[in-house]
Amino acid sequence: MEKRMSWDEYFMEMAKLVSKRSTCLRRHTGAVLVKDNRIIATGYNGAPKGLPHCAEVGCMREALKVPPGQRHELCRGLHAEQNAIIQAAVFGVSTRGATLYTTTYPCVICAKMIINAEIGEVVYDDDYEDDLAKRMLSEARIKVRRFKTRR
Repeated sequence: MEKRMSWDEYFMEMAKLVSKRSTCLRRHTGAVLVKDNRIIATGYNGAPKGLPHCAEVGCMREALKVPPGQRHELCRGLHAEQNAIIQAAVFGVSTRGATLYTTTYPCVICAKMIINAEIGEVVYDDDYEDDLAKRMLSEARIKVRRFKTRR
């Protein structure tokens, strides 16, 4: 008999699935907001609703050779974490105390939104070097842990 997936495995697989909707040319990221083992919102990285995607107009960051983790304002897209938080707001769902599953460690902009959205925990899969994000999440006492697959 096959072992049942843990909740962490289940929600991280969902975040990976959500990332497949990403329209970013550089990195596909997915996020799932969860409360009481129920998904309350999802998000993936891409252009704002109704605007052309990077695949259609090109990547400004790539054209300017901006390294990952720098000059976020030069991107036409929103990050997966931002879109999940915004989706919860649009539909009137509280994020207070929620767990955010994300395929990539949040950047500092997302970290600030996570703090103000009162998200209680972040579970991430791939690392992203943003020391300020890590420091701010720690200062805010947001529980952060790297996803571990059961073997």
